[in-house]
Amino acid sequence: MRVLVTGGAGFIGSHICDDLLARGWDVVCMDNLLTGSMANVAHIREPRFTFVKHDVTNFIDVEGPLDYVLHFASPASPIDYLELPIQTLKVGSLGTHRALGLAKAKTAKFLLASTSEVYGDPLVHPQREDYWGNVNPVGPRGVYDEAKRFAEAITMAYHRFHGLDTRIVRIFNTYGSRMRLTDGRAVPTFIRQALAGEPLTVYGDGSQTRSFIYVSDLVDGIWRLMNAAFNDPVNLGNPREMTLLELAKQVLRLSGARSEIVFRPLPTDDPKVRQPNISRARALLGWEPRVELDEGLRQTIEWYRRGGAGA
Repeated sequence: MRVLVTGGAGFIGSHICDDLLARGWDVVCMDNLLTGSMANVAHIREPRFTFVKHDVTNFIDVEGPLDYVLHFASPASPIDYLELPIQTLKVGSLGTHRALGLAKAKTAKFLLASTSEVYGDPLVHPQREDYWGNVNPVGPRGVYDEAKRFAEAITMAYHRFHGLDTRIVRIFNTYGSRMRLTDGRAVPTFIRQALAGEPLTVYGDGSQTRSFIYVSDLVDGIWRLMNAAFNDPVNLGNPREMTLLELAKQVLRLSGARSEIVFRPLPTDDPKVRQPNISRARALLGWEPRVELDEGLRQTIEWYRRGGAGA
């Protein structure tokens, strides 16, 4: 089997490349390194692995057959998509169009890495796949939310109009090795601050909730979805909900840091709650997360302590 992974040098994309190589697949990793890093794939010595530096908003040409196209290319952290708003919109629209066109030309299956951000600041809790979301299209976060919502729409259009065999995974907050310490997301930010002995920055009063899934659990769910005959979106995330203040205290406990917690104003359109309903993934894929937060955070903290820098 041969697969193209766009955004394959990013945090999640590089773990996907590792998993597929371990399963005996040939992997073409495509990334323009805007937010990805060669450090994330530098350990790969497999002859079945090929890296191609390319911006997927331009025409994609991959020689030879492909069995699958996995589209993971996109800035994914608030810092990245607020600094790269046009690029974020382009990779969600033009990039998804190019990747779908390649899958169609190769008669390959296609999987879109979407996001829980399509639900916006949700009015339904926990979030099920049939919830349409509460998104501000003209707010600063709209560049990411709407890029992914468009990507889902064009993926389903290719499925319905061209008969392309597609999958859509809605990824909830994921953490683990290879996240950039400076990417602005809660887990790497708290770990970076704790290891440096700096105050941990919590926005608002810390009562906003998230649900954190370890990257190995996510990769397992994606593999199962790749092999399932199902075209509608599927949530992959951890249904265990916690406040960001609780997360900050857990990072302090596990790292042994004695930093204080400081509070800052809540960013515009920051979701107040985020929790996946994973009934569909349980029923369809026989999947649910297995790595407890304490264990996942310990492994992540140790990876950073050993000098991991992330994409």
